[in-house]
Amino acid sequence: MKFMKLGSKPDSFQSEGDNVRYVSSELATDVIVIIGDVKFYLHKFPLLSKSARLQKLITTSTSSSNEENQIHHHEDEIEIAEIPGGPASFEICAKFCYGMTVTLNAYNVVAARCAAEFLEMYETVEKGNLVYKIEVFLNSSILQSWKDSIIVLQTTRALSPFSEEMKLTGRCLDSIASRASIDTSKVEWSYTYSKKKNLDNGMRKPQAVPRDWWVEDLCDLHIDLYKRAISTIEARGNISADVIGEALHAYAIKRIPGFSKSSSVQITDFAKYRALADSIIELIPDEKRSVSSSFLTKLLRASVFLGCDEVTGLKNRVGERLDEANLGDVLLYDVDLMQSLVEVFLKSRDPREDDLTVKASVAKLVDGYLAEKSRDSDNLSLQKFLSLAEMVSSFPRQSHDGVYRAIDMFLKEHPEMNKSEKKRMCRLMDCRKLSAEACAHAVQNERLPMRVVVQVLFFEQVRANNNGSSSTGNSTPEVIPASRSTNTTDQEDTECWDTDDIKALRGELANLRLAKNQQENNNKGKLIKGGGLGVSRVFSKLWSGKERSGDMISSSGTSSPGSVNDDSKSSSSTSKKH
Repeated sequence: MKFMKLGSKPDSFQSEGDNVRYVSSELATDVIVIIGDVKFYLHKFPLLSKSARLQKLITTSTSSSNEENQIHHHEDEIEIAEIPGGPASFEICAKFCYGMTVTLNAYNVVAARCAAEFLEMYETVEKGNLVYKIEVFLNSSILQSWKDSIIVLQTTRALSPFSEEMKLTGRCLDSIASRASIDTSKVEWSYTYSKKKNLDNGMRKPQAVPRDWWVEDLCDLHIDLYKRAISTIEARGNISADVIGEALHAYAIKRIPGFSKSSSVQITDFAKYRALADSIIELIPDEKRSVSSSFLTKLLRASVFLGCDEVTGLKNRVGERLDEANLGDVLLYDVDLMQSLVEVFLKSRDPREDDLTVKASVAKLVDGYLAEKSRDSDNLSLQKFLSLAEMVSSFPRQSHDGVYRAIDMFLKEHPEMNKSEKKRMCRLMDCRKLSAEACAHAVQNERLPMRVVVQVLFFEQVRANNNGSSSTGNSTPEVIPASRSTNTTDQEDTECWDTDDIKALRGELANLRLAKNQQENNNKGKLIKGGGLGVSRVFSKLWSGKERSGDMISSSGTSSPGSVNDDSKSSSSTSKKH
């Protein structure tokens, strides 16, 4: 930190209690200057030689007040109601008048400069006066230093409006902006940068100055000064929008409590942090990629928690980039907010563009969100679950494991659901797109409707048969699962599946897997004789039982496992006739 010493005489100011300061001297003091609640017992002559304002006050015998500056006169007593910096800054000026040693630095130089201006300590009064010396110090040292300029800028806020009238705040902002905008190859001063550095075999590589080298040092500024600093830097036009975005991210992390945490924190001064969040939102550059999606989602979460008024624009930016969001960042959103973000995402998509990958990312995010939110049974109703899930039900997914997990978690937390509600929920899931692990879990899942379990078992058989018969060219016809159907009869609400048959089907499926594994080990290239026949017999028994009970699916365009087998046989017999 830069500093400047003025004067050469030893400091002879002493205190008597907290409210009295006096100069230890053989000469009796002849004037009392009252600053706030502190009395200074001083000598007239040193003060008269340096301060034009004190000259007027001391030489004037009248006790009338100067209304403009709120200064009151008494015989040997002067009361100054307001002086920039209070007693501390006046003492610096008084010591300078006595020629005593005074040390100026970034923390007190603005207060001393404002007080010297107030006391009219100009060159016209005496050459080399305090105003001149402080200006030299500011221009040659303080404003040439990166960190000192930031410290000085912070002190100007407490000294407003004096610092504004003297353009000290603007000079600090210009100094900061000029250095932040300089070519990074010319940065030779120290700065704070705590991001992880690249290491090579435990040795730090020599690195160029990063583009965002300045962002952390500005995080100590009050939001009012920070807004002005960022605006001044942007106005120079040398800093890219993504670096400005990085600066805002760093500031939010440091200044908004719990910004980077996955849970809410206790905040007492909501108005303060609400204004802070609003200001950060206002500063976000218009460029779409200027800030990360993670930053936007966290800022939206904080803004909603703090009750910010203007979050529509931020909500739109988050929704448009919902495919980039992380699950951990959106888990603190309520379901209504999440649904509105999906709506924004859908409206922002161009129907002419093929954005399957983007939609798949959103589908995965929503599946994970529903699975985690299902643990909160009080705030996620069936209707809200279905409403959000159906918004992305048509989105492409390589696997429906995420959908299954969300459904299973919800069923687990809501055991009171009836069969009709369970079936409506399970229609969101395509059993053909479950992984082997998900299938293994589903067939043992007693929370699922029996019909869904049977479908899972059936498609496991299809998958096993296809894998086993691939070498011989045999194929299994495509099956449209009844779980995706929306048109079913009321009879579907009553299930007549035989539990023993289901157990038998599971056993046959296990045998089929074993046979398949043996075949792969033996590299025979053919299915082991009889593999899958037991499963087919059990399926035939199950579906014939359903026909006898009258509980058949009457959905158009939807096939049950039994109907597929019948269609396959019919197709086969027709081909034989030809």
